[in-house]
Amino acid sequence: MKGPLFYSKILLFGEYGIIEDSKGLSIPYNFYKGTLKVSENPSNEAIKSNESLLRFASYLSQMQKDKPELVSFDLAALKNDVASGMYFDSSIPQGYGVGSSGALVAAIYDKYATDKITVLENLTREKLLKLKTIFSNMESFFHGKSSGLDPLNSYLSLPILINSKDNIEPTGIPSQSVDGKGAVFLIDSGIVGETAPMVTLFMESLKDNGFRKMLKSQFIKYTDDCVENFLHGDVKSLFANTKKLSKVVLSHFKPMIPEQFHQVWQKGIDTNDYYLKLCGSGGGGYILGFTQDIDKAKESLKDYKLEVVYQF
Repeated sequence: MKGPLFYSKILLFGEYGIIEDSKGLSIPYNFYKGTLKVSENPSNEAIKSNESLLRFASYLSQMQKDKPELVSFDLAALKNDVASGMYFDSSIPQGYGVGSSGALVAAIYDKYATDKITVLENLTREKLLKLKTIFSNMESFFHGKSSGLDPLNSYLSLPILINSKDNIEPTGIPSQSVDGKGAVFLIDSGIVGETAPMVTLFMESLKDNGFRKMLKSQFIKYTDDCVENFLHGDVKSLFANTKKLSKVVLSHFKPMIPEQFHQVWQKGIDTNDYYLKLCGSGGGGYILGFTQDIDKAKESLKDYKLEVVYQF
């Protein structure tokens, strides 16, 4: 048995902001993927994944009892497959902000939801929001509070524009220019990030009046501007706003940035060779970079391995 592939995602803009209704832009990242599988000789990884699926299956049966109107699964088939050793075979690194649990949630929904909304039908806003709610409830099993966007992105394999909590739509993004010098890239921090503690930290900060003000007047404003600039291909404004965003994150989200990257972060702002921002909840995993000249950025960051995600 081998199911269809589900891809990782990158939230280009909107980390933390979308919790407070900023815009966001999430794109599929096909470099990493995962699929449901059963194998004759499972590895240790496969056995661990299978054990996690067993717990997930019982969570889903409880969820179905609590919210029968939201979604129903063929739980008998799911439990049967898990009993025969099914696992999620995935190259998506966990705790890296590229949606490892999202791809798994999408795969389970795709295979076991009984009355599922499919990618092929006309995706109205209502259907998208319903999917997002289902996915948010499913993914909460993995890290407390989930927006449901990661699984949605993985399930649809389309860029998604988040206008606000209740207004999301598939969107087109400017096509890549393969020989363009501008790029979005990932840096591996070498540390696994835990989503839940980072989100808790953010929620705690929100109790502070000054932090909330900064969030609205700076963080969300620059995030919204970046999304607009990116979608309209306004590269000059995009870099100006990404620089502002990078500064705000370094000042106000320091605990989410691994310590050994504080200086690297500042160096980008000082030299304009690149600008860094959080990828997902931070605390480790990947860091997202934007540069107008990828060769310059590679030279400036020669101690790190850069993975180019998108070229301007």
